[in-house]
Amino acid sequence: MHTDIPSFDPALAARLQAAVDSKTKPLGALGRLESLAVQIGLIQGTEAPVLARPAMVVFAADHGVAQSGVSAYPQAVTAQMVLNFIAGGAAVNVFCRQHGFALEIVNAGVATPLWSLNVSGLIDAPIGAGTRNFAHEPAMTPAQRDRAMALGAQRAAAHAELGTNVIALGEMGIGNTASAACLMARLCDLPVAQCVGRGTGLDDAGLAHKRTVLENALATHRDIRAPLDVLACFGGFEIAAMAGAMLEAARRRMVILVDGFIASAAALVATRIAPEVLRFCVFAHLSDEQGHRTLLAALGAEPLLQLSMRLGEGSGAALAYPLVVSAVAFLREMATFASAGVSEQSAPPALDPAA
Repeated sequence: MHTDIPSFDPALAARLQAAVDSKTKPLGALGRLESLAVQIGLIQGTEAPVLARPAMVVFAADHGVAQSGVSAYPQAVTAQMVLNFIAGGAAVNVFCRQHGFALEIVNAGVATPLWSLNVSGLIDAPIGAGTRNFAHEPAMTPAQRDRAMALGAQRAAAHAELGTNVIALGEMGIGNTASAACLMARLCDLPVAQCVGRGTGLDDAGLAHKRTVLENALATHRDIRAPLDVLACFGGFEIAAMAGAMLEAARRRMVILVDGFIASAAALVATRIAPEVLRFCVFAHLSDEQGHRTLLAALGAEPLLQLSMRLGEGSGAALAYPLVVSAVAFLREMATFASAGVSEQSAPPALDPAA
């Protein structure tokens, strides 16, 4: 895994902004699409970016902390949903088919054995049968963390070799909102109450119990502060894999579509390791999960969509992709004032000093 991430060229940034401003529209009239177009041009290092072979990689793994009753669903659902992904029946399957994504499912550590050998579209590379329960002990060893991050980097590299230059990252793992909340609380130095949410649909009593479990876990591991150590202590194999994928994707100048709360927690980890990663990330949407707005603010990120979603799987990233396509299209294809023979905005009249 590499962290030799390319820098952005300020001169190119100026040329891209000038190109955006020269289009037949009032300055800033395309809003968020304008900054998105500039960002994609900078990521690719060109004034004429193109999007090639969009790929969605969904990492699945189980969490030991689920044993502490922090989810409304049993742990077996992780494996059941992986089988649903393979069968093509999940939301992310539908949206990937709709928007032309190459979809890959990665078993990074599902607890329930899968009938996964020789199944098309599934990479079976479990780090373990789920993490340990971080309410009592670190979720993974440093070696497991490194293997999970390397797995994510390998998948990003594999898709880059196939021609992908825009990669979306999704996840599946019962208990992973608890993991993400702890990563956020520790790395952002925030109270759990600002980070923890209902996940798959906890009621008020369930949410209160989840908050207590996470507060106690953070107190148990109060001395763990370094980003990689925090990831090993509270993370999941799928979250570590996403962080590794983001680091590798940034190194390869890929546009990284970040999905919701869990993927944003992985981005938080990646940016704590290499802050330059953030420039390559396009945050797809504001999740309805408690804490995501605060996490995005901590990252200085502006999401493209706000649809009250909280599904995960990469579903929000797939839905945001058409906006990325439109940003590139207007930059490449929209006429300029000069080419269209359209008059630009008039200069304001000079003030009469005698007035």
